[in-house]
Amino acid sequence: MPEEKQQTPPGSETEMNVKPDHGEQSYVGHGRLQGKATLITGADSGIGRAVALAFAREGADVLISYLNEHEDARETERLVREAGRKAVLVAGDLADPAHCRSLVDQAVQAFGKLDVVVNNAAFQMSHESIEDIPDEEWNRTFAVNISAMFHICKAAVKHMKPGGSIINTSSVNSDKPSPQLLAYATTKGAIANFSAGLAQSLAEKGIRVNSVAPGPIWTPLIPATLPPEKVATFGQETPMKRPGQPAELAPVYVLLASDEASYISGARYAVTGGTPIL
Repeated sequence: MPEEKQQTPPGSETEMNVKPDHGEQSYVGHGRLQGKATLITGADSGIGRAVALAFAREGADVLISYLNEHEDARETERLVREAGRKAVLVAGDLADPAHCRSLVDQAVQAFGKLDVVVNNAAFQMSHESIEDIPDEEWNRTFAVNISAMFHICKAAVKHMKPGGSIINTSSVNSDKPSPQLLAYATTKGAIANFSAGLAQSLAEKGIRVNSVAPGPIWTPLIPATLPPEKVATFGQETPMKRPGQPAELAPVYVLLASDEASYISGARYAVTGGTPIL
């Protein structure tokens, strides 16, 4: 893999030497999400962009939530609109509970309803020792990865009807935690647990909840949060000996968002390049 320059978190796709594949040239929609209103956090790049693209090509409108990566977010917006669907861009910090609630309100205002919520945005940093993790960084990791998911789900369920779907992005770290990603891995285990519990709680409302557990996926988060030596060998530890591309995640999110997954809830889907999770 060509050398990647280190980026400032959360990273930008426009600065990457090796561009991720979001399915721009490969994903073909078949109307599986026709008319659905969706909200995706972290949709400016990486997995979030690939999911937004796939959702739009399947017939869904998309609210694109992101922090401040405006150039990346406008490219996602272009892809959604190119597919003939509505795109709404909303920048802001998910660590703010009021912003989380506002995302739901803006999606409902823009689309008149809310069918699918994808909690995908995440914060991570790499450290060799627990002693190296600043308290404020630990707290921010939980605010963005866990508390934001809680606030968004809490605000969303009152708008969602039977057949609605919540999809939370966990990680292979939920089962095989990396010691260098202690805070991030801990939140990913909590996401899997939260999703399984919420699925049972919302079953009587007809709302399904699942999580997706990616392995090493090539996104801007990697050169922005991992040391160069880790970036250079990223993904080689998997049985497939390579990182996954965001486009390889999108079909799982489409399935879980679609009515075809009407009896799938409380599940955690591994997309890990062959690394098993329990």
